[in-house]
Amino acid sequence: MAENDTSQERTEEPTSRRLEQAREKGQVARSKELGTAAVLLAAAAGFLMMGPMLARSMYLMMGSVFTMTRDQVYDTQSMLLVWGAIGKELALPMLGFLLMLALIAFIGNIVLGGITFSASAFMPKGNKLNPMNGFKRMFGVQALVELVKGIAKFSVVALAAYMLLSVHFNEIMQLSSDHLPGNVFHALKLVMWMFLWISASMLLIAAIDVPFQLWNHNRQLKMTKQEVKDEYKDTEGKPEVKGRIRQMQRELAMRRMMAEVPKADVIVVNPEHYAVAIKYDVTRSPAPFVVAKGVDDVAFKIREIAREHQVAIVSAPPLARAIYHTTKLDQQVPEGLFTAVAQVLAYVFQLRQYQKGKGTRPKPIPLNQPIPDDLKY
Repeated sequence: MAENDTSQERTEEPTSRRLEQAREKGQVARSKELGTAAVLLAAAAGFLMMGPMLARSMYLMMGSVFTMTRDQVYDTQSMLLVWGAIGKELALPMLGFLLMLALIAFIGNIVLGGITFSASAFMPKGNKLNPMNGFKRMFGVQALVELVKGIAKFSVVALAAYMLLSVHFNEIMQLSSDHLPGNVFHALKLVMWMFLWISASMLLIAAIDVPFQLWNHNRQLKMTKQEVKDEYKDTEGKPEVKGRIRQMQRELAMRRMMAEVPKADVIVVNPEHYAVAIKYDVTRSPAPFVVAKGVDDVAFKIREIAREHQVAIVSAPPLARAIYHTTKLDQQVPEGLFTAVAQVLAYVFQLRQYQKGKGTRPKPIPLNQPIPDDLKY
């Protein structure tokens, strides 16, 4: 029982297939704090770059509005011209600012996790409608983490704002005694720099949240030992299925090999345990090559097929063993065995001529062929 409990614990790192399946479902590590920090910093940087242009446009807009005469205020055509001029002044800087924010928001949210599109993420899920599941999410570990992050964000931003106000307090109080429009530009510049530093403080939260999200994503995808075994079976194939496939492959290879036996020139045997079928065809190979080989039952089958198709069978035990152990199918015999194989083939070719009534009967070849020591088995 204890062993079963241990096997159900999620102690194994997620496999590449598990990570890929999670990504297909849209389950990737994301950090909202990183996206928020990126957008805030982009907004602050945008204000610093486009602030003077925006301030100038707003100054001209307010100047145009507050210097209108009574007749212009009640003249519809005049008001449309004023608002058109205001829109023209603000359109270019605001459009550039909004486009930059949109681009940074997109990049900030795909830095961690990349771009993913999952149709299954859009599908309605019944467990999302379960009140008990919603209750668990509200008071679960994830909700607690979000609460801690919220408190941390508030604390960091409040501390940064307090420090900035303390440093620039005298400068802020001095604004009331400055002259227009200098105090307006000064105030805007001060606000923009303070906004930039407060936004930069969010990087501290993001620096903590990103590793946490990576760790939490990995923790959620961890697997039990049984899940790893099951995935391996699904990926590599069940042992019984793999065994059956290997058996079928062997049977297919055996049938192909046996189909080559009738085409052989000679079968060299040992005389019972080994059988090697040799073919000499200069169009395929400059030297004799093996088309079939086997031991015991396979050797018996090769001899049986050879007799049915009247293929010569020659008993040469040392040569049969040497060829079997040193030569693969469709591979030419080693150079050290050329002499011995040539003697066997010469005997077979002379025997064929004798059986056709041409020439004399060849002398039997010696049983012990000349085999090099390094090729003896």
